[in-house]
Amino acid sequence: MDAPLPDTVEATQRLLARGGYVADRALATTVHLALRMGRPLFLEGEPGTGKTEIAKVLARELPRRLVRLQCYDGLDLSAAAYEWNHARQLMAIRLAEASGETDREALERGIYDRRFLQERPLLQALSPEGGPAVLLIDELDRADEPFEAFLLEILADFQITVPELGTIAARVPPVVVITSNRTREVHDAIRRRCLYHWVDYPDAARERAILKIRAPGVPERLSAEVVAFVQRLRGGDYFKLPGVAETIDWAAALSALDAKELEPGSVDETLGVLLKYQDDIARLRGAEAAKLVAEAKQAAAA
Repeated sequence: MDAPLPDTVEATQRLLARGGYVADRALATTVHLALRMGRPLFLEGEPGTGKTEIAKVLARELPRRLVRLQCYDGLDLSAAAYEWNHARQLMAIRLAEASGETDREALERGIYDRRFLQERPLLQALSPEGGPAVLLIDELDRADEPFEAFLLEILADFQITVPELGTIAARVPPVVVITSNRTREVHDAIRRRCLYHWVDYPDAARERAILKIRAPGVPERLSAEVVAFVQRLRGGDYFKLPGVAETIDWAAALSALDAKELEPGSVDETLGVLLKYQDDIARLRGAEAAKLVAEAKQAAAA
């Protein structure tokens, strides 16, 4: 059974913290309002800033089942919401004909029964089976623009209309979290139905707090220097800046190599954990990395 929703912004911030998510006051306020008002939450920001993790934490801590729709180019209604099981429908027709059924209208009504409907994530999130849900519509910007029209009914009324069956509405509306990396603009019709928050890269203090929770085995000095290094790196002109997930992975990788502090050699050897494009790695490796290491050490010691 799901727990009561948090009744204050501070309680929402504590709920996220219990799940290992360090949220600032502005983000916690938006999440709190989305929960209390029953509105979808639209989170936009650079990749790796923790947008998807918010839905996962809410599902664990409320607790509710997590239903995830991962968007991609070409996503359509049959993959996102529902489709009819044509093989079972055909079998039902043949069995009815074999038994002498001649009422075509009754037969047609029978094959468009709920038992022949295959539920996909959007419809699964409305289903009462398994209890209330957190519906994560992840990376909506990767889907084609026309797909957004399919979402308007569910975002406004938490229901889906199946032409052959009618309207299927949620008994308990799901908590809806939509994420976008802003590779394209999401239509205003989606935005108007949601509460919006831009999830930015964390500042140094919050990133250190995140690292302490998510990678507790990393030495304190190394953790401080890693965060200072990444904070400076994000100020550079690179194709793909590292997100919080890369900071955590890099700190854990350096710790696994028994590093106690940043050194230019170990940084050069592990840049593939932090950066994901060869041009970025080539640009940073060597003198530029050594410069950032020196600056990071100075900042961490301050």
